[in-house]
This record gives sequence, C-alpha cells and structure tokens, in this order.
Amino acid sequence: MREAQVSNVLIVCAHPEPRSFNGSMVRVAMQALVAGGHTVRISDLHAMNFDPVVRASDFKDFDPTERLDYFAEQKRSYAAGTLADDITAEIEKVAWCDLMILQFPLYWFSVPAILKGWIDRVFVPGFAFGGGAWYERGGLVGKRAMLAMTMAAYPEMMAPDGINGLLDVNLWPIQNGVLAFCGFDVLAPFVANAVPYADTSARAALLADYGRRLAGLHEERPLLFHRRDEFDGRWKMKPGVQPRTVGHHFARAPDDVLQRLR
Repeated sequence: MREAQVSNVLIVCAHPEPRSFNGSMVRVAMQALVAGGHTVRISDLHAMNFDPVVRASDFKDFDPTERLDYFAEQKRSYAAGTLADDITAEIEKVAWCDLMILQFPLYWFSVPAILKGWIDRVFVPGFAFGGGAWYERGGLVGKRAMLAMTMAAYPEMMAPDGINGLLDVNLWPIQNGVLAFCGFDVLAPFVANAVPYADTSARAALLADYGRRLAGLHEERPLLFHRRDEFDGRWKMKPGVQPRTVGHHFARAPDDVLQRLR
C-alpha cells in the first residue's frame, strides 16, 4: 500500500478549557506528530476568541446599504481578497496543511457552535468548494482530515442497536457533508468514549491509544465515500451501483420502506 505523505498538520480545537481531556488530546497529538517529523499548527478557537457568527463585517468592502447575501459575498470577497483578516488567516492555515484534525467534544450529536461557525466562515466558496468543485473535485482535494472527539456516551450506546444509534450515521453530516464534500480524504475518527466517567488510568490509556494512532496515520486508508460518477444527471445513484456508505444505506430500499422513513 502506498503511504500518504503528510508533513503539515493543522489541529483545530474547540474546547474552552485547556486543562480538559480535549486539551490533553491536543498536547498528545502535538508530541506524537512532532516526534514523527511533522510540522504542527494549532487553531485554539476559544483561546483565539474566534467569532463564530457570520456578519456583514466579514467582508471589508461590503456596502452596508445593500442586502446581505452571505454566500455570494463569500465567493466575491474571496476572489477579491477582501475577506476579514481572521477568516483569511484561517484559510491560509487550511491551505497550508496536508492533514486537518478537528478536536472537539460532541455536543448534542454535533460539533460545538464555535467550530460550526469556524466552518461556516472559513470554508468559503471558491476556496473549499463551489462551481461544481465538490466531493472528489472539491477545492481541498489532496488533503486529509479526521475527527478527534470526546463524548459522554459509552460505545454500546453508539451502536446500530444502541439507544443513540450508529456513530457513523451521527457523524455523516460533518464527515460527508463538510469534509468529503470539500474534497478531503477522510480518515476514521478517533473517539474517546465515556470520558466523564473514566478514571485516571482509563484516561491515560485513551491518550496512549491516540498517540499510537497518530504515529501510524501515514499507513491508513481513508473512509469510503461514493464518487460523483456513480450518480446520474439528476444526482441519483446509477443502476448497478451498490450503496456502500451509511448515508446511502437505503438507496435500494423498497418504496414501502422508504415511505415509512419519511
């Protein structure tokens, strides 16, 4: 298997407390990656006081008398080089990295608001996607990404028959809808389960597991996501294509099954 070349790593951390387990994961990642010869940069969103709210002031040359079409202004302002400085700085980091790690606690089956706002403001059209540049044609093709996350749930709770449902389904909106959509090769997430209930030795074991995982990232194959050419002109899966992702699990389900799901 051909090894992926990863030199520059960006860690985007979304936790308000540096002494948290998420903070410990960032430090372990820094140590493991630097020991492996990588260059690491960190965007600690809370420490940076990153503003997650989209505003007209995100565009230096926006006319305040005009109606704000945020998506259109992102595209125009990126091309013109007039995005706000904090957005431009984060875009530069994403453009620089070969691997991006999103470090966060799972909040309400999703990313924390500050991380969602970072994605909203930084993954601008023209840079991350747009004009047909999505999935394997996305603006960030050639880069890798992974989620490193903590949660209170036990593994059994995030199983197909668990009370919270399959974790891969839970993570589909970000792993497919953001990362794969923008062209990243997405690596399997690292999940630290039941952290609030873990004792010191269990936490140490989780951190050791994470360090070992990062040491072997260059040998990992990315998760599978369907290619655009597996869909027809109406963006429906072509006949004969076998659904192979959690997001397309019911692609060939009978109509009566689909009707019950609606």
